[in-house]
Amino acid sequence: MKKILITGSDSRFGKILKNLKTKKKLIFKNKKQLNILSLISIRKNLKKIKPDYVLHLAGLSRPMKLHEKNIKKSIDLNIIGTCNIVNEASRFNIKIIYLSSNYIYPGDNGNYKETDPLKPWNNYGWSKLGGECAVQMYRNSLILRLCMTEKPFIHKKAFTNVKSNFIFQEEVAKILLKIIDKKGIINVGGPSKTIYDFAKKNNKHVKKALSRGEIPKRIDMNLNKLKNYLK
Repeated sequence: MKKILITGSDSRFGKILKNLKTKKKLIFKNKKQLNILSLISIRKNLKKIKPDYVLHLAGLSRPMKLHEKNIKKSIDLNIIGTCNIVNEASRFNIKIIYLSSNYIYPGDNGNYKETDPLKPWNNYGWSKLGGECAVQMYRNSLILRLCMTEKPFIHKKAFTNVKSNFIFQEEVAKILLKIIDKKGIINVGGPSKTIYDFAKKNNKHVKKALSRGEIPKRIDMNLNKLKNYLK
């Protein structure tokens, strides 16, 4: 039975994975059990568990403002921590699955392919791209550029003038197991639509809002590569 070591097991997505049914053995480690800022901690876990994969969830996401107010924490957790995981996993040729974000694309034209130029529009996006840089140097890796959210939709308002590819975490968990043996970069999300159109299907009480620069108007990705893999 192949083993998947999951960092950041107390994260929102980590909790979803704990309910996932799979033939692979999932081994969950929280930040106390596996400290991504400690090479020694990472090495001890890899030597003891001997996983076939490291699914790297540990890092900093919300609140987005924190990436602007505390860049040290953002850099430490999303860039340096990821570099540490790559350094240690590469010593043992363990495959890395890294969760990136659609926030690394410019947000001007939308329908972004995996090969399109990158230019993050906020510090969170830069921190995820920083992590990607290390992962892309290691060939035994898979980068998923995600646009996922919790179910139900957590916000009271949703933008009517921003297109995205939101997909619920539960669906991403199912997709993950189908593509875990792929390598390279894959955009992962749902159909391109406004955030409001996505949200109102799950929350009839969500209210309309307009983005006035908080988020670019086209952060949706091209999903053809993913669709081909899932056929």
